[in-house]
Amino acid sequence: MAFRSNGPITLALPPFRGVTRQIILIALGVFFGGLLIGIYSPGLAATLLDFFKLHPERMLHPLIWEAVTYPFVAGGLLSLAFAALSFWFFASALEDERGSLWLTEYFLAATIGGALMASLLSVATQGHIPGLWAHEVMASGLWPVVLALITAYATFHPDQELNFNFIFKVKAKYLAAIYVLFYLASALSLEDRFGALTALCNAAACYGFLRLAPRRGVRVGISERWFALRNSYIRAKRRRAAKKFTVYMKKQGKDVSLDADGRYVDPDVRDPNDKRWMN
Repeated sequence: MAFRSNGPITLALPPFRGVTRQIILIALGVFFGGLLIGIYSPGLAATLLDFFKLHPERMLHPLIWEAVTYPFVAGGLLSLAFAALSFWFFASALEDERGSLWLTEYFLAATIGGALMASLLSVATQGHIPGLWAHEVMASGLWPVVLALITAYATFHPDQELNFNFIFKVKAKYLAAIYVLFYLASALSLEDRFGALTALCNAAACYGFLRLAPRRGVRVGISERWFALRNSYIRAKRRRAAKKFTVYMKKQGKDVSLDADGRYVDPDVRDPNDKRWMN
């Protein structure tokens, strides 16, 4: 577990709020809900949870919702606890810095993009690579998303020192490498090759998101682009109207002055930089 090092080491955790809290609570709710159902019907609980895990062939058709739900299905209590704590730390820091909308889009880019790429690669191998056969493998848990969040944090703050397990300090870029290598080693040692592939695809999808998406998120970027185009159209329309007005006034034997934006320039105003006269 890592904590930001801005002074003496303390046990204080980041604020538990926003999208970070919602995602963690959903994961905890799914886990303990499965435990409660399993008390009365273990078979039913296993069947229900299996519908939300990522199965490559089923996700492509027809259970496409698995591309979003698989991070919320944990493999065990200990794995969920460490994943949730890591998610809490890094997601809350990114949410405070970039906003809830950005974190939501980043989470969806990691889960959906990673699931699609991993599923397509699994189906494309057609069983030629052991451990990736689409009929036999599945993935679940928060760890692939956690690795994507650590990668984003290390991208934004590569040289920030973090307290790793309250033992020693390490820079964020090295901590990200430790997390990724440890997870991949654990997954491969357990012969979970599809889980390792899903984590790598999550990282690839998030790398594309960090490179292509605007700083405050795709939705904000699209809205800003739309309003910029709208304002450009309005200004162009106003300039055309100003030209028509100038031609009309010349036919009436009067000369008028207009600025580059098509606004009337009062000839009696001595200071050309004074904008208070503008209509």
